[in-house]
Amino acid sequence: MVYSSRGDRGHRHLLLFFIILKAWESTSGQIHYSVPEEAKHGTFVGRIAQDLGLELAELVPRLFRVASKGHRDLLEVNLQNGILFVNSRIDREALCGRSLECSIHLEVIVDRPLQVFHVEVEVKDINDNPPEFPQTQKNLFIAESRMLDSRFPLEGASDADIEENALLTYRLSPNEFFSLDVPTNDEQVKPLGLVLRKPLDREQSPELHLLLMATDRGKPELTGTVQLFIKVLDANDNAPAFDRTLYAVKLPENVPNGTLVIKLNASDLDEGLNGDIIYSFSSDVSPDIKSKFYIDAVSGEIIAIGHIDFEESKTYKLRVEAIDKGSLPLAGHCTVHVQVLDANDNAPELTVTSLSLPISENAQPGTVITLINVSDRDSGANGEVICSLTPHVPFKLLVSTFKNYYSLVLESALDRESVANYVLVVTARDGGSPSLSATASVSVEVADVNDNAPAFAQPEYTVFVRENNPPGCHIFTVSARDADAQENALVSYSLVERRVGERALSSYVSVHAESGKVYALQPLDHEELELLQFQVSARDAGVPPLGSNVTLQVFVLDENDNAPALLPRPGAGGAGGALSELVSRSVGAGHVVAKVRAVDADSGYNAWLSYELQPAAGGARSPFRVALYTGEISTTRTLDEADSARQRLLVLVKDHGEPALTATATVLLSLVESGQAPKASSRVLAGAAGAEAALVDVNVYLIVAICAVSSLLVLTLLLYTALRCSAPPTEGACGPGKPTLVCSSAVGSWSYSQQRRQRVCSGEGPPKTDLMAFSPSLPPCPVPDVEVEEQSIGGDCSRKVGYYFFISISFILFYFFKDFIYLFDRDRDRQRKREHKQGEGTRCGARSQNARITP
Repeated sequence: MVYSSRGDRGHRHLLLFFIILKAWESTSGQIHYSVPEEAKHGTFVGRIAQDLGLELAELVPRLFRVASKGHRDLLEVNLQNGILFVNSRIDREALCGRSLECSIHLEVIVDRPLQVFHVEVEVKDINDNPPEFPQTQKNLFIAESRMLDSRFPLEGASDADIEENALLTYRLSPNEFFSLDVPTNDEQVKPLGLVLRKPLDREQSPELHLLLMATDRGKPELTGTVQLFIKVLDANDNAPAFDRTLYAVKLPENVPNGTLVIKLNASDLDEGLNGDIIYSFSSDVSPDIKSKFYIDAVSGEIIAIGHIDFEESKTYKLRVEAIDKGSLPLAGHCTVHVQVLDANDNAPELTVTSLSLPISENAQPGTVITLINVSDRDSGANGEVICSLTPHVPFKLLVSTFKNYYSLVLESALDRESVANYVLVVTARDGGSPSLSATASVSVEVADVNDNAPAFAQPEYTVFVRENNPPGCHIFTVSARDADAQENALVSYSLVERRVGERALSSYVSVHAESGKVYALQPLDHEELELLQFQVSARDAGVPPLGSNVTLQVFVLDENDNAPALLPRPGAGGAGGALSELVSRSVGAGHVVAKVRAVDADSGYNAWLSYELQPAAGGARSPFRVALYTGEISTTRTLDEADSARQRLLVLVKDHGEPALTATATVLLSLVESGQAPKASSRVLAGAAGAEAALVDVNVYLIVAICAVSSLLVLTLLLYTALRCSAPPTEGACGPGKPTLVCSSAVGSWSYSQQRRQRVCSGEGPPKTDLMAFSPSLPPCPVPDVEVEEQSIGGDCSRKVGYYFFISISFILFYFFKDFIYLFDRDRDRQRKREHKQGEGTRCGARSQNARITP
């Protein structure tokens, strides 16, 4: 096929025009299609998914849907291929009437995430409506006396189509009397009419039958007809005539019934009955007009009798005729054009067309939440609507690119833990005077994300558990609160595993994953483990999970589960574990002859020992007594010859526990003459003197070390005091610690305590020495119940520096002083061994001497 160069240039220009048009549509954010009316079901309109840049596989998962207010079933989208097609019959005339522009506005909404596209489908007119006359037959009464070129108006045909399809041409069936006058200007000024071209003769032609045809310019052409029945009347020369052919009236809507619209005036040059005029609407006036307007037949006043609504009809055309009362009545015609003025009688209408809810609390500002359609049936300023949003919330309204739409978008960050649901009120107000408004409520739910970790009420808990607890007993319950919701707030608990000495933490305690209850898996022993410190972790079920830890300090409280244990004294002997001593008969009252030593593995009152002397057999009064808390055995009086040479004493050692536990010590005393005891004792004293001489050097060094340590301690205390005094006081930041409670007894403190080094299982630091002191001079005080007191520990920098410096110096002094204690203890043990050997020799000599004296 051959094209001319001019044709090629024209095609290129056309192609360039379409490219520019497509580019403009893409930048404007709106896609334009066209479809002819009356298209069959399934007619292709456009590849909407492809034009919007969407993948076919995303249509169903992203909830692709098409919304059209009032025209939901006309067009549909095939979700398999993304094609927009005709779903039901589209009648352009029913959809848009005589409007030149007719479009179906679609909203294409895609969720996850929310996207909104605007699509306009133009409905093309086809010539599917023939011209129609108001009546199929028109009756005309024309007097034979009418002058040539007299004009008789006719009601023209109407075509529901537009443009070329509605342009009509008229033809009159061939006749010799009338011709058709088709106006070329405004039809309201000069309607279609018949023009008399030849005088009428009633006697020759009393009736005429003509056919008036109207043909449009569509393809194919359609035709409408009306039968004109003309009856020729006898002479009535002059027809009534109106002042004007066209009257224009402006009438506000909603006028009350009885309001005067216009008063018509027609005149007739005839006299008598031929000049009397009767006014009436033309026979072709619609019943709707007659229900709204009334014309007085005599005065010619047109009165409003029905509801005049601008939104129903903006104009009314009233065909009025004036007929005289002649025997052959003549008629004059005019048109009253009533323009209805709009009043602000319609409030705006709000419609929430789409909701993307709930909205995640981590949604970014600018996220579109919903679309709100706003409409007002009024026009002009009465139909101009402005929307506002209340209350003050992290949302705002934006005018959409699509007409009469607002977008509700997120303006600032959300926090579900602060506000979980927003109730928004959108107010639409028009520009009328007075203005009308309407409101719509939108509930926006905020979806939770896992942005809060479980939180404990306090970072550390102190728990007191008595030793020898049953295995599996509940000792404490931890509880953490998560401010999130649903699975993000579902908290589970677990132990933070670590080693406690040679064993795993999980062998001591366990925690229930759901309730947070902490159980002791085995009996705890205060003598083995005084403090068990560990952490419990709380995790939520969010993705990713968040968690936090809490520290538990479990103090194992002592119970009286250990009886007193007797200690053998070095240098003293006896058979079967009994304590044997030689006592001179010459000793006076109050002389200490022996001492019972005992220790208790418990602590506190459970380890506070008392000594009692059991009564002798037969009720004889013993010349000896035992000190209640020291265990020292002394004489109550001066010994004499009547006292038995061998005294056997039973000493009951009892602790202060509940219930008290006891042990019994046997003391064997041998009464010897005053000359024998010093010999045996002289060797012991000689050995003791040698030991004391050996300890002189150690004591000298010990005194020097104590002086040096005391000097360093005083210096540390002075430095700490200076730092503390220089620091300004801070209320609430560093409070004084809880004062230590020291209990005493009226009769004194225990006589002997076992210095034992216990390992405190807190997981950190070296072993510590447990030290308890009792003062005999203080009044007794009750043992308080165990209670947990939380202390706030803090302070400014100077107090912290002094505190840590004091702790460091204390540890240094402890390790320095420990070496001297070790040297002293080692020499004291050597002295005890020497005393023990010398005592064995003395007792052997005494037994041999007693053997010689006593048969």
